[in-house]
Amino acid sequence: MARVSLLIPAYNEREVVPALLEELEAFFRQRGLSPQDVEAVIVDDGSTDGTFALLQQELARRPFLQPFVKLGRHTKNLGKTAALVTAANLATGEVFVVFDADLQYTLEDALKLAHRVEQEGYDLVVGWKQGPYPKRFVSNIYNRLSRWLFQLPIHDMNAMKAIRAEVFYLLALRKDWHRYIVPLAVERGFTVTEEKVRLRPRRAGKSKYTGFWRIVVGIADLLAVKFQLTVMRKPLLYLGTLSVVFFGAGLAVGLFALWLRYGLHHGYRPLLYLVILLLLLGAISLTLGLLGEVVSGVEDRFDTLERRLFRWFERPRD
Repeated sequence: MARVSLLIPAYNEREVVPALLEELEAFFRQRGLSPQDVEAVIVDDGSTDGTFALLQQELARRPFLQPFVKLGRHTKNLGKTAALVTAANLATGEVFVVFDADLQYTLEDALKLAHRVEQEGYDLVVGWKQGPYPKRFVSNIYNRLSRWLFQLPIHDMNAMKAIRAEVFYLLALRKDWHRYIVPLAVERGFTVTEEKVRLRPRRAGKSKYTGFWRIVVGIADLLAVKFQLTVMRKPLLYLGTLSVVFFGAGLAVGLFALWLRYGLHHGYRPLLYLVILLLLLGAISLTLGLLGEVVSGVEDRFDTLERRLFRWFERPRD
C-alpha cells in the first residue's frame, strides 16, 4: 500500500486541536495502521491563539501518535496554499490528502480517496460534499462557474481531495490557488474523478472563508487562473487577434473620417483621435502578444526541465 500523507493546515484552530489529535489516534488504532502506512503533517499557519503550543502539548502526552505526526510552523499567516506547500515539503507519502483541521471531513473518506488514487490509477480524486452546508448557495454558483470556465468533470472544486505527490509538486500554486488544484491538474492532462464524501458540522471555532471580500478575491483568482490557462498558453493567438480587431476598427474609422472630410467636406477631429487610439491599442496588443510568447516559451522550457528532473529522481538506483 502506498504511504498516505494527510496535509493539514491549521490557522487559529486551538479549540479543535484536542479533538483532531484524538480522532487521528483513535482512527489509526482502530484500523491497525502504522507510520509506514499513513502520516499526518500539521502546519500551523501563523496562528495567534496558541495553536502550535497546544499541538506540541497534546502530542507530547500521546506517545502512540508521535511517530505518525509531523509539525510545521509559519511565523506569520501566509495563507492555506502556503501551508499546504510547507506540509507537502515535510511529507514523505506517495499520495497526499488535503484534510482540514476543523474535522468537517472524516478520516475514512480521506483514505477512501487515497485508495482510489492508488488502486484505480487516478492522479486526483476530489470529494463531493454531502450534507448540510451553510454556504451551499454561494458554493454552487462558484462551482457552476468553475465547471463552465474550465470544463471540469467534477461537481465540487473545494472539498477534500487526494492527489499523487508528484502531481502536486508539478502544479504552480500561487497564494490562495489551492482552490484551483483541479483545473490546474486538468490543464496539464492529469486524470481526475470524484467521490462523495460526508460533510460534518464544524466541531468548534469559525470558518476562515467568509465575508464579501472572500467572494471578490475568489472571483478575481478564478479569472486569473482562466487567463493563465488560456491567454498565456497562446498569447499571440488571443492578443494578436485582438490587435487585428483594433487595427481593423482603426482603418474603418479612418476611411470614414476621410469620406467625411473629402466627400462631404465636413471634418470631425475627434474621429482622428479615435483612429490614433485604436491603432495604438492594436500596436500594444500585438506587442503584448509577442512578449507573452517569449514568457510562454520560457515557461515551457521550465516545464520540460521539471518533467526531466522528476523522471530522473524516480529512476531506480543501482
